[in-house]
Amino acid sequence: MAYLNFSELHGSPVATPADVFPVTGFSALEWQVVAIAQHDRLASLEKPGRLSVALGMIFGGESPNPKLADLKLEALRRMSVLAWHKGYTVPRHEIRAFHEAGFTPDQYETLLASISRGRAALNQGKRFQ
Repeated sequence: MAYLNFSELHGSPVATPADVFPVTGFSALEWQVVAIAQHDRLASLEKPGRLSVALGMIFGGESPNPKLADLKLEALRRMSVLAWHKGYTVPRHEIRAFHEAGFTPDQYETLLASISRGRAALNQGKRFQ
């Protein structure tokens, strides 16, 4: 049996909460928006055409462009949809809009890295089916 001397650590934390759970600056709601955006199509980022609006008025149904009421969450949704579909190749004007909505460059990097891992996991799972 091995012996560990814990008396040296007495009074000092082994790990801080930031070490265990890295601070990303995203709330649980914002992470939910990222997860939901995985299933949105790129077409959801475009403005619906006149024909689409007219057919929607006649036949009803759901709007093909789900927009969020909160502008900051909508900017996050747009960036997430682009990242889920295109990876790191996001247009500069979208990155600028993401930052103008109040997100930091660190949050941008965290978002893209997280989605990249998610895309890799999905691709890995498809390979073994």
